[in-house]
Amino acid sequence: MALSACTPLQLQQWQDQEDAWLRDTVRRHGWAVQYAAGAPPFAYTVGLYGLGHPELLVYGLDLQASAWVLNQFGDKIREGEHFGPGRPMRLAGWSHRLQLFPFRDDADQPVLGSAQRYYTRGGTDAVPALQLFWDDAGGRFPWEDGYDLPAGLQPAPRP
Repeated sequence: MALSACTPLQLQQWQDQEDAWLRDTVRRHGWAVQYAAGAPPFAYTVGLYGLGHPELLVYGLDLQASAWVLNQFGDKIREGEHFGPGRPMRLAGWSHRLQLFPFRDDADQPVLGSAQRYYTRGGTDAVPALQLFWDDAGGRFPWEDGYDLPAGLQPAPRP
């Protein structure tokens, strides 16, 4: 059933179930990963802000790769590491380099909707976030000449 075909009561019930799953997952693991299979697909964390770190967002990966990357960062953050914008970095076990940029989620329709709802924030008081960019097979990022992946797969972060 598509959410647009739901009654307001059905939509509220669905959101209540999602919120309960989110609270339980964050309580048990420290964070959760939310995935949206749109065009482009994206995934983000909910719960890292509670660990004193901005939430993380990545575009253009499938569910499995997104969850793996975000959970690798989550494990490191839980162990006390802190990440911010800067030079490209690597995760052990993944062939791509990654680079982080600040991401503002203060639009009328937030990208990190579950995170904003979880922390009862949004608008000008949005949860801080960082967007992860990954390089193509040639080691180039989307802003570099010769980038070999479809335009829009990794949208520029909201400044």
